Amino acid sequence: MSALLVPPGQLPCAPNPGVALRTITAQTYRAFLASPAGAALGAGFLQCPSWADVKEGWRAQLLGWGPESEAEAGRLTGVALVLLRQFPGTRKYFAYLPEGPVADWHDPHVDDWLGPLLEHLRRAGVFAVRIGPSPAYRRWDAARLKPLTGPGRRLGDVLASEVDPLGTAVADRLRARGWHRCGGDGTGTDGDAQPRYVFRVPLAGRTTEDLWSGLNQEWRRNVRRARQAGVEVVVGSAAELPEFHRLLGITERRDGFRLGRSLAYYERQYAALNAEEPGRMKLYVARHQGEILAAHTMITVGRRTWYQTGASADHRREVRPSNALQWRMLLDAHAQGAHVYDMRGVPSTLDPDERAYGLLRWKLGTGGQVVETLGEWEKPLNGGTNHALYHAFQAYLNRR
Repeated sequence: MSALLVPPGQLPCAPNPGVALRTITAQTYRAFLASPAGAALGAGFLQCPSWADVKEGWRAQLLGWGPESEAEAGRLTGVALVLLRQFPGTRKYFAYLPEGPVADWHDPHVDDWLGPLLEHLRRAGVFAVRIGPSPAYRRWDAARLKPLTGPGRRLGDVLASEVDPLGTAVADRLRARGWHRCGGDGTGTDGDAQPRYVFRVPLAGRTTEDLWSGLNQEWRRNVRRARQAGVEVVVGSAAELPEFHRLLGITERRDGFRLGRSLAYYERQYAALNAEEPGRMKLYVARHQGEILAAHTMITVGRRTWYQTGASADHRREVRPSNALQWRMLLDAHAQGAHVYDMRGVPSTLDPDERAYGLLRWKLGTGGQVVETLGEWEKPLNGGTNHALYHAFQAYLNRR
């Protein structure tokens, strides 16, 4: 196990009337996520217990909120996977809840459950905490964005198709309690570890014909071209991960980004997620004339499916293996009952001359929506020493 999971009940939480917070077992945590109450909160894969096994160099705690008398899955009201990174040379920790906690953000009385969390972390030696609230902030339909590209334009320059009142309310509540938004409130997202802007294709209530008609003409043409060229898309296995990682290196050099993930990281992720639930993570590969030209990973939790990482070769791109892969993954997500297909991060630029815009343009072709999440929020815990540690830790992370 790459992350050290703190045993349930080892670290006591301060009492809070009506709401108790305690460490829980992975079994209890997973049972809550599978319950109707847990499913309604829509946890992402970064808040599953298995994610603790993926992250090396972090300790992990599984926490659950519920009545004082019990902590059984049926009585819980929320859960959180907390990753703890020790600041070198100290006994202090930075706490990170990626895209968490899994809680009811509609609750206007956030102090009833956020307060016990902060007190618990403070007692555990945490000097600062970062969270990733789940509500959305703004949405832009693909059809609205396509004609509004131009030099220097950003997503924030375009009137959103929808502004989520819940996201606005949660942001206001967090600011009032001393939290600050990583990367600020503008279009800058450099402070976020997870993408602030994501691209989502709604699936609920749609037929496969609806999905096909939602693709733009270029996407439909490319899917047909792949089919006519004989591109074969199949669900691979761990045996294809080395080839996926090789193609990922090619993709990074071609597209000018660097994930910095080793093959061992993806092998660990594949093993951990599928040990938790068989089929949770899949590797799709596209072959042409017997050669793997592209490979994409897909993760499913409950009614949500994510396209996580894509890789492709530099040659024979004219047979469009990546379009064929995405169309197959969309169909499979729809067939298994997913309500949304999340294509993960997109840049905020609408300038066609910027290199990053190509990724957004490609995803816009599926006809979904750009969603601005609330992003990540940080709060140093009380005390001058903790504030100093917090700033020192930020410098440490920047150096890394």
